[in-house]
Amino acid sequence: MPATLPPGLPIIPDSPDDGGHGHGPFPMSETDFEAAVSDALDRIPPELAKTMNNVAIFIEDDYTPQPGEDPDTVLLGLYEGVPLTERDSWWDAGSLPDRITIYREPILDICESREDVIEEVTVTVVHEIAHHFGISDERLHELGWG
Repeated sequence: MPATLPPGLPIIPDSPDDGGHGHGPFPMSETDFEAAVSDALDRIPPELAKTMNNVAIFIEDDYTPQPGEDPDTVLLGLYEGVPLTERDSWWDAGSLPDRITIYREPILDICESREDVIEEVTVTVVHEIAHHFGISDERLHELGWG
């Protein structure tokens, strides 16, 4: 990741001197991408991982904007659920798991190297897990994990 960008901000590849042809997405197999997500999850400290409650992690190719959303919306990850800070004593009774989805294609689109992908996957996983703990986008941006 370029040293000039804080973690979590999109990586904007430098323009090559190739006549304006630019870069395509970084080529990475689905299996290797899944391994990067798994490695990012393994980096979560065990004490913190133990406190995660009823959350499932998914990998999808791309986010599809919902009705009413800007059709050009691009997400690297998405947390859907009830943060731990908002759950009451009745929450566990029949509740579906929270869902964290990591979107492969948008991450590969902004990365130039395997190291960039691993860094961006790690930042995205941490960002979405932080939402499970009730940390807002605003606070994550303040902390450099936006």
